[in-house]
Amino acid sequence: MDAIEKAIRNAFEKGNAEDRAFRERVYRSAFAALDRALQANPGVTVEVAIKRRKAVQAKITEIESEFLPAVPGIGQPTDGDAAAPAVKQPADSEAEAEAEAETNAGADAEPAPPPDVVVDAPAKPPASDAPRSRVLPVVPDIMPDAVFPGVPEIDMSSPPSPGDGDAEVMPDRDDRRVRGPHLPLTAIFLGVTLLAAVGIGLYFAAQTGVFKSAAELDTAPPQTAPTVEDDDFTPPGDTASPLGSGDVERDWINVFSPSDPALVSAPSDAKAEVMQDDSGSFLRIRSGASGSAISFDVGQGVLEKLAGKHATFDIIARSEEGKETQISVDCNFGELGDCGRKRYAVGHERNEYLFDVRFPDKRPGAAGTIAINSDFDKQGKSVDIYEIRVSIVP
Repeated sequence: MDAIEKAIRNAFEKGNAEDRAFRERVYRSAFAALDRALQANPGVTVEVAIKRRKAVQAKITEIESEFLPAVPGIGQPTDGDAAAPAVKQPADSEAEAEAEAETNAGADAEPAPPPDVVVDAPAKPPASDAPRSRVLPVVPDIMPDAVFPGVPEIDMSSPPSPGDGDAEVMPDRDDRRVRGPHLPLTAIFLGVTLLAAVGIGLYFAAQTGVFKSAAELDTAPPQTAPTVEDDDFTPPGDTASPLGSGDVERDWINVFSPSDPALVSAPSDAKAEVMQDDSGSFLRIRSGASGSAISFDVGQGVLEKLAGKHATFDIIARSEEGKETQISVDCNFGELGDCGRKRYAVGHERNEYLFDVRFPDKRPGAAGTIAINSDFDKQGKSVDIYEIRVSIVP
């Protein structure tokens, strides 16, 4: 006796096995126990799970056949006739209705149809009654994890015996199963989504030149020095020019020095104060929490000298010790335009931060300003301004 049969028969001994309703609950409990065992063992493949369910179904069919009464056949064989082939008897309407209701209850799991009952030999029913037979209870392949009242617990968690995987199963007469297994919609959707993602990734990789060599990518003409553009950012390695390395022959025009702080305007939430250390005098500016900038005046006389010229502005600055920061620079030169927005990474070493402006050949009607935000990230960091100057590019 195999483990499946033993478990079912042990359950029969704890109730009335002659009661068909009790047997059906035992069969359902057996399927529920098998389902729990399969879910608890993720290593079981789909094929093995199907075989185990069909093995349970075949064993239930075999056990239930023992409780079926003998059924009268139709037609008696004569002495000279050979044994007639087995005759398939129709199921009574009550059993068919019950089987159909149970099948609909487990339709989500595609239950297997009940096997037909075959009578071993032909028999002639009495005239008072039509031929009748009983059908086996239809038990869904997959049952919910539930406990049935009055039914002892059945343990199907133990691994099958070496021959269980190859147990003979009943023929599957469900046309949907005969046509072969169908992939779940979720697996199909995931597969299509994965293929689409791979295709899109390859397309964008080709568009962005991932598969091109450096020589193929470098098709642009030689670039000139950066010109003034909005929100232009210069990498840290190119932001500053060490003092003394510039063109010492240039004729610099002073725009700001700490000795004349009256030319500086600070909003209410910003600070600007003149300080001095071994490096010299400087103006320490700190933008407010709102990101407000400190303005430095550019005199009208200075702008008149720059009208129609190509000029280079030079901001000599450093950050607080141990607090590297990013500054932003904006200009307003009135009728002569602006310089766009510039961004620089400023370290603690005193360096020059340069930008060029081409001025139109107009007469300025008023003075201009250069606004500096000491901390583009709004973390309250300060910058020391030593000097702001400008020179005309020859």
